[in-house]
Amino acid sequence: MQAPTPVTAPSPYSYADIADLATIAPIAIHGRIHKTAVLKPEQAAGLKAGRARLYVEADVISLIRGSGPLAARVNYLVDLPLDAKGKPPKLKKKQPVLIFARPVAGSAPGTSNTGSIRLVAPDAQLPWDAATEATLRAILTEAVKPGAPPAITGIANGFHVPGTLPGEGETQLFLDTKTGEPVSLTILTAADGSRRWAAAFGEIVDGSAAVPPRDTLAWYRLACGLPRTLPLAKLAGTAPEDRKKAAADYAVVLGALGECTRTRAPLTGS
Repeated sequence: MQAPTPVTAPSPYSYADIADLATIAPIAIHGRIHKTAVLKPEQAAGLKAGRARLYVEADVISLIRGSGPLAARVNYLVDLPLDAKGKPPKLKKKQPVLIFARPVAGSAPGTSNTGSIRLVAPDAQLPWDAATEATLRAILTEAVKPGAPPAITGIANGFHVPGTLPGEGETQLFLDTKTGEPVSLTILTAADGSRRWAAAFGEIVDGSAAVPPRDTLAWYRLACGLPRTLPLAKLAGTAPEDRKKAAADYAVVLGALGECTRTRAPLTGS
C-alpha cells in the first residue's frame, strides 16, 4: 500500500501578514538561530512595553530573496514579546526562522556589511514553517513578474454614467499607486440590478481585467490598499445622484474582496 501523503499544517500567519513583509524587504532569509543575547533596557532605545530586544546571530540556510554578497552567518536586532512570566523569550539554538531585512551600509562608500542586516520591522523575524515559506515564495514569484500589481495609495478620480436602460450604469475608478503605474476598477450594473466588476493593472482596460482571486498579490493590493469608503470629492463633474451610485458600486467591490485580515501590525510602505 502507498504511504499517505503528509499533511502540511497551515501557516499561522495570514496572507497579508506575509505579503506586508515580503513586498517591502529586499532580503528574505531562511535561517537557523546560532546564538542570542538580551540587550539591557538602556541599550534598547524606543523599545515598546511588553517586549525585549535581542541581538541575534543566525546561520543562513537559504537566501529566498536578495542580491549581492551575504555572509553565511548574519546578525541583527529583533524585538519580541515577553513570555507569560514577563521574561524575555528564549530562542533555541538551531531554531529555524524567516528573516525579512535590509542590508547595512559598510565602512566604505557604496558597500554593505555582509554580516549585519537590519529588519524591516522591529519584529520581522518569524518562526519558520513550510507553509509560511511556501506562501512567501509564491508572493515573491508574483512580485518580480513584469507588470506586477503595485501598492495602492488611494483613489485618483472616477465617474459614474447611467446606461441606456433604466437601472443600468457603469462606474470607473482610477487608483493612485506607489509606482505611478495605472490601476483601475470598472463596475457594471445591469437593468435587473446585478453587478459585475473587474480590476485592470495596466494602461489598457481589456479582456485582461478580472476579479483577482483571494490570496494573490492583486487581491492583497486591493483588499489591503483601498480606502474603506469612496471619497466622493474625487468624482468631480459627476452628478450627486450618480456619486451615490458610484459609492454603492464601490461597496460591492470591497465586499467581494473581503477583509484584509492581519495578525501583525501593518507596515508602512508595503
